Amino acid sequence: MSTATYRTTGFGIPRLRVMRVITRMNIGGPAVQVSALLRGLDPERFDHHLIAGLVGPGEADYLDQRAPDLPVHRIAGLGRAVRPTDDVRCLLELAAAMRRFRPHIVHTHTAKAGALGRAAAVLARVPSRVHTFHGHLLHGYFSPAKTRVVVQTERRLAALTDRLVAVGSRVRDDLVAAGIGKADQYTVVPPGTRLATAPEPAEARRILGLPQGCPVVAYVGRITGIKRPDRFLAVAREVRRAVPAAHFAVCGAGDFQPDPQAVGELGDCLHLLGWRADVETVYAAADLVLLTSDNEGMPVSLIEAGLAGLPAVATDVGSVAEVVQHQATGLLARPSSGELARHTVTLLRDGELRRAMGARARTFTAERFGEERLVADTQDLYTSIAVARGWWTAPRPKGETC
Repeated sequence: MSTATYRTTGFGIPRLRVMRVITRMNIGGPAVQVSALLRGLDPERFDHHLIAGLVGPGEADYLDQRAPDLPVHRIAGLGRAVRPTDDVRCLLELAAAMRRFRPHIVHTHTAKAGALGRAAAVLARVPSRVHTFHGHLLHGYFSPAKTRVVVQTERRLAALTDRLVAVGSRVRDDLVAAGIGKADQYTVVPPGTRLATAPEPAEARRILGLPQGCPVVAYVGRITGIKRPDRFLAVAREVRRAVPAAHFAVCGAGDFQPDPQAVGELGDCLHLLGWRADVETVYAAADLVLLTSDNEGMPVSLIEAGLAGLPAVATDVGSVAEVVQHQATGLLARPSSGELARHTVTLLRDGELRRAMGARARTFTAERFGEERLVADTQDLYTSIAVARGWWTAPRPKGETC
């Protein structure tokens, strides 16, 4: 955490009111970050209010499963689906909530909340607007025509935003190259998280119903098209031909319906665990993690895996390379099932290499992606806004007297 102390002016604000708006608090990276900030930011300096939509079918609610104590105001129309009439109603409801709470900063997360939340903040005359890109929609989500609409919309929204936050340098660079905001608007704030204490590997496998003594490859996350679960299954099939004892544990759910034949070919070596609140148990039971996505921001699942001491095999997309150091903490590949399978086989066959990479991953992720660093970076961002606006005076070093 920052060691600076803060003074207010004679007409200063003792606490900054921050309204945080997110499309939905489904299990995933954005919800993890929002939860960490709500818990970690100094309550003597910040007054929070969280607004979120409802999770969709096939998704698990992060608040229900992992953070039931966090207060949240739900707005049904803020969910992921785009419905013009509901969206207008949601916009007006957000603006009304802002007028009641009178935030100094509205900080939005994810695409739909970013659009409606920032528009509502303009209507409600909120002084400062911040948006976090946990990834982007520039590749792999829409047709070229729809992508152009997304880019034009984000460009206009960026012009209404004081500060833009990107979870990684690659994500920021992609957005700037697309003309979304200016480079000096951006601050890179990588994710930060922590893992609960995990059971021993043998106990973790017993809990999950996984066999003892067999190599286990894990996937943790949403099962949706952009994550390429079909590629995961193809990799699993190739790995099984080289390492017949390998098993595959999938923790998550989503809207993607895999090919029944592809699933059937893997038989009882494929373990579909669904959503689990004890994700640390999944990592404890695994030998490595596999990510097969076409597009990512900075995957929190890879950070969690690193904290658990696991190497990763992952597609080199988005800011994945800022989490997984190729040939040091894991192996990166093009979006190719063959290349991913070869890397996975390499690690499964070489226990010494796998353990060395896992040890380096634990050290690297603990240093760079802890919750305290996330909170400190965000507090510094808010402080810079407060100082620039004259709400707070500049920080003075700890221990300095007036």
